[in-house]
Amino acid sequence: MPGMTSGLNINDPIVVAAFRSALLHQGIAALLIFAVLIVAWVAIREWRPPGAARAPRDGRAGDGAEPRWRQVLRISFGLLWLFDGILQAQPAMAVGLPSQVIEPSAASSPHWVQQLVNWAGTAWSYHPVQAGAAAVWIQVGIGLWLLFAARGPLSRAAAVVSAGWGLVVWVFGESLGGVLAPGLSWLTGAPGGVAFYCVAGALIALPERLWRAPLLARFLAGGTGLFLAGMAVLQAWPGRGFWQGTLGRQPGSLTSMIQDMAGTAQPRALGALVTHAGSLVRAHGFAVNLLAVIALAVLGLALLAAALPRIRRDGAKAPPVPQAAAGPARGRAGGWRLILVQAATGVLVALCLAVWVLVQDFGFFGGLGTDPNSMVPMALLAVAAGLALAAALRPAERPAGQPAPQPARGGWRRLRPAALAESFGIAGVRTVLSASAAGVIVLGAIPMAAAQASPGAAPILARAIDGSAAPLHTPAPAFALTDQDGRRVSLASLRGKAVLLTFLDPVCVTDCPLLAQEFRQAGVLLGADSGKVELVAVNLNPLYSSTAYTRAFDRQERLARVPDWLFLTGSPAQLHPVWRSYGVASQTLPAGSMLGHSDAAFVISPAGRLREELDFDPGPGTAATQSSFATELAAAARAALGASS
Repeated sequence: MPGMTSGLNINDPIVVAAFRSALLHQGIAALLIFAVLIVAWVAIREWRPPGAARAPRDGRAGDGAEPRWRQVLRISFGLLWLFDGILQAQPAMAVGLPSQVIEPSAASSPHWVQQLVNWAGTAWSYHPVQAGAAAVWIQVGIGLWLLFAARGPLSRAAAVVSAGWGLVVWVFGESLGGVLAPGLSWLTGAPGGVAFYCVAGALIALPERLWRAPLLARFLAGGTGLFLAGMAVLQAWPGRGFWQGTLGRQPGSLTSMIQDMAGTAQPRALGALVTHAGSLVRAHGFAVNLLAVIALAVLGLALLAAALPRIRRDGAKAPPVPQAAAGPARGRAGGWRLILVQAATGVLVALCLAVWVLVQDFGFFGGLGTDPNSMVPMALLAVAAGLALAAALRPAERPAGQPAPQPARGGWRRLRPAALAESFGIAGVRTVLSASAAGVIVLGAIPMAAAQASPGAAPILARAIDGSAAPLHTPAPAFALTDQDGRRVSLASLRGKAVLLTFLDPVCVTDCPLLAQEFRQAGVLLGADSGKVELVAVNLNPLYSSTAYTRAFDRQERLARVPDWLFLTGSPAQLHPVWRSYGVASQTLPAGSMLGHSDAAFVISPAGRLREELDFDPGPGTAATQSSFATELAAAARAALGASS
């Protein structure tokens, strides 16, 4: 996927140091957000006039306590988001996520999915530090928000944000969970772990009136059962490589995945356990797959059966049991369903944990794990479905004296500053902490949004490849040569403009075309300042020194129509002194058609003084690194324009 990876070492020390620094500074800002809001909350409560005291509100107006199934989802997925945020803070994540995680996940998907994912990976590669830090704080903020906001609009808003961010990660980070790729299997992570985060977020965001609806409980359990049954069909489908431990002396689909996971950097005991599991699947692939198919099918059918409404013998749907008699009557009618759903939930959780350890190998080792894969969120959804259906089969009466939910009043009046301050002052501590967590999300999103608004890649990629520029403050060596159009050009004739100077071989097919494109992009990035900057290259090949070669190079690299671009040449006697004065070395290679030469760029101020020397080895030459070098050049030119001499 061109442009997705920066081509850097994923543990490049310059990028890692910048990533850690960004996390530290944003972490301090996150603590300040919490501190400022809490201090403001305490101050408003203390300064409110006597007699205005009201009970703190935490968004708890509603029908009874939060249902256990929702509490399980909210707390557990809040903790998962926190854990994922911590994983995103791993040092290799800033550079390694696009090439080591995103790109492999899309490799077997259709071309249009790869293109979609490539766009996201390239956007990340252009600004790896900002993107990596943004992912950390967005996920930490979502996790804290879910944990703090138990009820009310803030809780539902947290769930919506969780589902929305999960959808972004599922599409761009997991390539739609691989659902369009061949070899889809529940055992290997289908339909993507973050897909379950989206489902959980959608469930948590439901209005309170639906929390105890029997229809929702049946939907949860029945949906889980239908999903498992569908996964059983996929697992049993012939020709997909799951029935064989080996295929023509090569590992089968499941064996291959387990072997790959066993090779991940992890504790030795765990690696040995996963290796043994891979050997078992390799030797008994048919039996293992048969067991998986049977387990998925039986569990799916059990949950579907428990979720179906009770039908009378005459075929009519059984009437609801009155609330007053709900306990004994519903207990006799739904006893077997209750036992069935509890047993199925327990077995499914045990199966998920076994697959998580033996097949998915926990999913987060190796330094680039972004989440614990699919089994943990799947098990949590199963537990929530079981709790919801069990509660529906054994409904409880509304506690005596519990008021019914009341509609909010006040409309737009509540948005007035005085009303907002009043609401903030009477809010409970959970509300204040929830607002702080939402601020952490914004804290992570703003730098990334600002970076994406920039037309070029972050210059840190160029510095990671070639190091920082060497500052200079000496007179620039003079030269007088001929441009590509045959006109005489001297350094003195360029006085009053900043000059970006490099040395190129017009018949080079490796570094020189990349350097030329970086100069061309720098001219674009300069925008309104481009007329104040001259882009200059000096021919470095004495064997091909005529203007015919410089013009051909310009046409080849689309430089012929670039304003303020000069490709200078001359006789070998004219060129050699210029090379020496700027310290540029070259060597004729055996083939005779190209030169081995150093790559450098020089920044000359409008007053004719050298300001910087940049080591300009273009490195991997990806779209991200080219753009990064161009950004560095444009910034250096602007600095030279602002210099006094």
